[in-house]
Amino acid sequence: MEKFKKIKSNAIPLPMVNIDTDMIIPKQFLKTIKRTGLGKSLFYELRYDENDKKISNFVLNQDQYKDSQILITGKNFGCGSSREHAPWSIADYGIKCIVASSYADIFYNNCFKNGILPIILPEDQVQQLLQAAEESLNFEVDLENQKISYILNNEAKSLKFDIDPAKKACLIEGIDDIGLTLNKVSHISDFENKQKSMNPWLYSRKLT
Repeated sequence: MEKFKKIKSNAIPLPMVNIDTDMIIPKQFLKTIKRTGLGKSLFYELRYDENDKKISNFVLNQDQYKDSQILITGKNFGCGSSREHAPWSIADYGIKCIVASSYADIFYNNCFKNGILPIILPEDQVQQLLQAAEESLNFEVDLENQKISYILNNEAKSLKFDIDPAKKACLIEGIDDIGLTLNKVSHISDFENKQKSMNPWLYSRKLT
């Protein structure tokens, strides 16, 4: 998993509430078990019409938000089913940070497992960032210092955000659940060796 410390990018304003995982990545794209290739179908039913043509007024299809790594959106983001394809599609599109006032719990935790930083802020601050995203392309998310810097009405501003220290450390080091386990390999081996010496019969039985 790629390390996350600081990103500078424009921000995509998507002021919609209760965006569920089916809206993020519709069910017809869930056949794959690969994490790649889903970005082109992110928000598919909002981005494309019935003829698979881009809807020009949807924010992801507007030039000023091309290649953005930050998404600012409404409350209860990622609700609905627990499909991990939702954060897969967001990450594959290139979005590394989401800002909202609340998230569905499973989606929120899945973001960290896929290298995405989901920031929770009070609703009034989210609204301020949504306004800034429409006025300016200058945003910086600094995970180490837990700060968002931006420009609003030609004035430089910043906001602090909270994050669980363990989740923060995993993002900064680029470690997912498998990486966490691998970091404990020596301890696991020590336990197995100790257990084998104390209870050898657990290891002597042959499977038939």
